[in-house]
Amino acid sequence: MTDWHLAQMNVGTALHDIDDPRMAAFMNQLDSINALAEATPGFVWRLQSESGNATDIQVSEDPRFIVNMSVWTNLEALFDFVYKSSHRGVMVRRRQWFARPEGAYQVLWWVKPGMTPSVCEGLARLGRLNARGPSPKAFSFKETFPAPDGATAPPGQAPDPYCVGWS
Repeated sequence: MTDWHLAQMNVGTALHDIDDPRMAAFMNQLDSINALAEATPGFVWRLQSESGNATDIQVSEDPRFIVNMSVWTNLEALFDFVYKSSHRGVMVRRRQWFARPEGAYQVLWWVKPGMTPSVCEGLARLGRLNARGPSPKAFSFKETFPAPDGATAPPGQAPDPYCVGWS
């Protein structure tokens, strides 16, 4: 058991404006996917605006660039939600709604319980992962690191069998 939680950020650049009818199939799932996340054992927190999701939180000059952030009690809980729940269907269809990323589009890192990561922190950690590769400060499901208290890191989670990649 660890005294740390796992934060995650994932980003994407929508192929169309969020209110474009071609994005409707994605947008129409947000409430149910967010509710599923919140009901999943291990869920702690997620980024959201007054609308209940994060798609209208503009973090760059590009209004199609959207972020999603959450905090979980452990890596396994997050992995199970992302790749083993009905959220997986969104992942499989992401090419219909999002441009192919040029680098990592998800980053994981450890936070103390009760700490809420900021969007700026998440973007910095994603930048670090893209620039330097996986480290204890910014990693992915494929290569995990132990929490700072020295608890053993779970092995990499190998998401490929669960979700069609971008290749």
